[in-house]
Amino acid sequence: MERHDAAVSLLASQVRQFYERKTPFRIYHGSTNSTREYQHLPDNMVDTSKLSNVLSVDSRSRMALVEPNVPMDKLVEATLPFRLIPPVIMEFPGITAGGGFAGTSGESSSFRHGFFERTVKSIEMVLANGEIIKASSTENSDIFYGAASSFGTLGVTTLLEIQLIDAMSFVELTYYPVSTVQAAVQKIEEATADLSNDYLDGILFAKDRGVICVGRMKDTIERGIRVQRFTRSTDPWFYLHAKKLIAKSNEPVTEAIPLVDYFFRYDRGGFWVGAYAFRYFLTPFNRVTRWALDTYMHTRVMYHALHKSGLAKSYILQDVAVPYEGAAEFVDYLDESFGHYPIWLCPLHRTGKSESSARGLTALKEDPNAATMILNFGVWGPGPTKRRTFVSANRNMEQKVHELKGQKCLYAHAYYTEDEFWDIYDRKEYDALRAKYDASYLPSVYDKVKVDIVAEERAANESLITWLLATFWSIWPLGGLYGFFHAALGGDYLIRRGTKCGLLMNKCQTLY
Repeated sequence: MERHDAAVSLLASQVRQFYERKTPFRIYHGSTNSTREYQHLPDNMVDTSKLSNVLSVDSRSRMALVEPNVPMDKLVEATLPFRLIPPVIMEFPGITAGGGFAGTSGESSSFRHGFFERTVKSIEMVLANGEIIKASSTENSDIFYGAASSFGTLGVTTLLEIQLIDAMSFVELTYYPVSTVQAAVQKIEEATADLSNDYLDGILFAKDRGVICVGRMKDTIERGIRVQRFTRSTDPWFYLHAKKLIAKSNEPVTEAIPLVDYFFRYDRGGFWVGAYAFRYFLTPFNRVTRWALDTYMHTRVMYHALHKSGLAKSYILQDVAVPYEGAAEFVDYLDESFGHYPIWLCPLHRTGKSESSARGLTALKEDPNAATMILNFGVWGPGPTKRRTFVSANRNMEQKVHELKGQKCLYAHAYYTEDEFWDIYDRKEYDALRAKYDASYLPSVYDKVKVDIVAEERAANESLITWLLATFWSIWPLGGLYGFFHAALGGDYLIRRGTKCGLLMNKCQTLY
């Protein structure tokens, strides 16, 4: 703890200096699993990238003390020797504990446990004025709940105490074919009612074809059940494997998946977004090419390439959730408006096994009739090529979700106007919390997640050189090649270069 305390003390000193100057700062984590653009200048950031250690795992209390930049694979690696795991494990190994807490993460165990933040029992924070505090449901509870999903706009989370549960060796996963959205929701409700089920998600391969995957942790494998892995370069991508299984039969199929392989089964290929990279580069998409390019098909590398290429500005990359009763209508809308398949399905319990009601930014404005269970749709695919049409398509989706009394995950681009955004979330409570804890000088959540179309267009119109360079980088396949080579070289992709040339290059990538 001495090393940790010294690092936090130094960080607090830096934050205090920003506070005294009333200069907004950004938190630099060293990586990101958001599709929003992150570009930090060295003179306006607080560096937490070294806070990346699991400090302790207590098998008696079943708690882990974790620094915010511990990724999921490292967290699982630290807890498994104790036969323990976090209740909610984000399905990309590079997603961090701090990112899951501050950014809203729901995964295949969230039908039981709710969002990842519900499994956090206490935090240590450096407030926006440089003060170091601890917070939990019983100590500084307002900022404990408020910091969840606040995207670092209330201060810097420096330590998390995470609840753990018993782990077993395998997930016995049963694939249930479904032919309608209504059938998918029915199977999800049946699986939720069975308290022996630990994991639950699904995939729509078409409007009339999909699969619901129901998992139970097991230590032994029954005779006749085969073991299937997904993390090695020779293993199939999970979604292709599931699609192949249900194509063979309309009957359920059961497999045993080693626990870690199950947790990170979507890492290779980034669910199925990696398939678009093959299409973009006109590369055959088959088992041999997936094996040969496996190094570049893991999410850590793919996020690097995505950010440097600028292609996030031309792809629909959204996770949105609606109550079960609106699921069929929403799929009809997605089918007519985008036609993207596959679509990920993930049922979410808004509060999970928490004694408290939903609070923080994940909670919408108080609605006594709000659904407890909502169904998340992962909608990821190419968008319209014209920028204004692209923006309209995203805005229409946001409006449809709001109409169906749902909500969207804010890791992605948000196209709400400020009034629209705060019509959904509780600005009064949020602003009061920021004022109480001296955080009003920091960017708000809306400031951090919005896409400012007006500013984009102004920047392009004000400089002919900027416009020409942005146009140049929009020519196929220059942006993709730029992202690929940066990912292949590795290194940092979040900090802007200090030279004028470097800043201009990053500006052009932003416009693209």
